[in-house]
Amino acid sequence: MKWTSKPTHVLSVSALALMLVVTGCGSKSNNAEGNTGGAANTENAVTSDNSGKDFKIGMVTDGGGVNDKSFNQSAWEGLQKLQKETGAEVKPLESKGESDFEPNLNQMVKAGYNLTWGMGFMMNKALTTVAKQNPDAKLASIDSEVDAPNVASVMFAENEGSFLVGVVAALTTKTNKVGFIGGVEGDLIKRFETGFVEGVKAANPDVKVEISYVGDFTKPDLGKAAAATLYNNGVDIIYHAAGGSGNGLFTEAKDRVSKGEKVWVIGVDKDQSIEFGNDITLTSMVKRVDEAVIIVSKELIDGKFEGGKTRLLTLKDGAVGLPENNPNVSEEIMAKVKEYEAKITNGDIKVPFK
Repeated sequence: MKWTSKPTHVLSVSALALMLVVTGCGSKSNNAEGNTGGAANTENAVTSDNSGKDFKIGMVTDGGGVNDKSFNQSAWEGLQKLQKETGAEVKPLESKGESDFEPNLNQMVKAGYNLTWGMGFMMNKALTTVAKQNPDAKLASIDSEVDAPNVASVMFAENEGSFLVGVVAALTTKTNKVGFIGGVEGDLIKRFETGFVEGVKAANPDVKVEISYVGDFTKPDLGKAAAATLYNNGVDIIYHAAGGSGNGLFTEAKDRVSKGEKVWVIGVDKDQSIEFGNDITLTSMVKRVDEAVIIVSKELIDGKFEGGKTRLLTLKDGAVGLPENNPNVSEEIMAKVKEYEAKITNGDIKVPFK
């Protein structure tokens, strides 16, 4: 499957091509110093070409940290793979909250990192400030457009991938009630919600979608409580875009399944069945943050870094979608997913972006 970078409606970037399979890595990190398992250990065939041996590339997480089992972890796994492939020095700094964003970004810049990644839309303000105060520094953003000439921004069409898992949910539910749990309300998470609702509606308009926001990305107990409420209301499948708070959803589902109840979770960002098990994970909406980090970081190493521009990575690019393996989704439903995927990629269906 080809993955080519794609500009937003206002910005122009050159096309890239990368062969990849839409699937998650799922190995756990152990600390924030790089002595981890992660994707690097699954790439034994990859050897360093030393093209990046003189480069230092870092990332600053949001409050979820590198072990969030979601997009921060995916990005860190991408950097670990980059290290194996190029010899670049890589390191994450974990933020406990928003007050850490700017100091952590500045710490990377002052330490001479050639590129510093800021993870998540909540880091937009801090990235903008640090970029303007350090015009010679190069930074990159995941999930937000930063208006600065020294920042490369990467965004994803989460709405399109979420549409497809909405189709799966609508065709799998036994109660005709499915749910969505979001972290903090905003344009980004609304793309997940809107895409999911549109996919459910397209596949089965009789299915009701119940929506819940927990107001945080780092509180599993809030996710667990929200899941309990939805399941108690008759929902049997819940899709989440809640970061670390969503981990509590899996805990609630596992508790119920252990008691004989049949409920499902749809994971996000990574193939979360690898972390939480196929007994409760129906499928996941995979978002290839790991590959985006690798692509832009390699551009820097190759002297082709493009600051001041935003690329939007879509379903057509292979940047969002279902995992390669979906043992809990029937062949008939997967065939329907493929039908809708084709309609989205050829333009017959336009999933609302917000």
